Amino acid sequence: MLNGKTILITGGTGSFGHKCTETILSRYQPRKLIIFSRDEFKQYEMSQKFPTGPSSPMRYFIGDVRDKERLQRAFQSVDYVIHAAALKQVPAAEYNPTEFIKTNIHGAQNVVNVAADRGVKKVVALSTDKAANPINLYGATKLCSDKLFVAANAFVGLDEARFSVVRYGNVLGSRGSVVPLFLKQKATGAVSVTDPRMTRFWITLEQGVDFVLKCLEHMRGGEIFVPKLPSMNIMDLAAALCPECEVKIIGIRPGEKIHEVMVPLADARRTIEFKRNYVILPDDADILTRFEDSPGQPVSEDFEYSSGDNPWQLSVDELKGLLGMA
Repeated sequence: MLNGKTILITGGTGSFGHKCTETILSRYQPRKLIIFSRDEFKQYEMSQKFPTGPSSPMRYFIGDVRDKERLQRAFQSVDYVIHAAALKQVPAAEYNPTEFIKTNIHGAQNVVNVAADRGVKKVVALSTDKAANPINLYGATKLCSDKLFVAANAFVGLDEARFSVVRYGNVLGSRGSVVPLFLKQKATGAVSVTDPRMTRFWITLEQGVDFVLKCLEHMRGGEIFVPKLPSMNIMDLAAALCPECEVKIIGIRPGEKIHEVMVPLADARRTIEFKRNYVILPDDADILTRFEDSPGQPVSEDFEYSSGDNPWQLSVDELKGLLGMA
């Protein structure tokens, strides 16, 4: 699919960008693989692992998704865009809302408009479970971003660029996740848990990259892809990572939920199910015609995909296996 193509990853120096770059280079022969991000030092570090050169497809482009003019330059002759750039920390969003709006909403708007202007064929945007029934500013900005990418299919026309969204849960071991925090706290003999009832969906970085690339291949435009994932209680996570540690309950943080949702009840009427994932279809009647021959099966009207009552629960041993600790 990606052989001979030019792919650009926004926010490409993050955990996802590193793993996605590694995966693409191992499976395909792209014409160019462009890393677009705003941190020159992270680009320098990444270029040590994935160097540029006459025989390399790697390119590094310093820029910010807030800067539409810079995106215009970066998106020239690009076939596919994976939009991973975002501000993500929930507590930081509560105290710096305008910064999150500028990156997560205005940045998404810029990506949509420039991709349409530059003739990009496909754009897949990374979302989060926090965008479903959001109660925090971060989730609200990502819901708005999701809406922008879905709606973009209507304004560009049926034969132009296609825009889709991939929504998944917490990434095991990614920067800023609770896993490296617990491992860091392990040395102190105590780990901090916000609420013992808390559950989350979990996905490995490798699984996330594989799912995004599969969605990029099969997307029709306008849909939100949701993988079927296991859930785990935060206390089981602490037991798996730090079995000898004391657990300190510190109280829920601003903007946090006890359980996360990836397919809200209100979206059940537009959701179809496949063996390994769900797809939330668009409301627009014209765009919906793209899915008339889809083999997916409608879910029940009372369906909601929540980490709290998810039948697929990770055991302690299964989590250790995913983290290579078995």
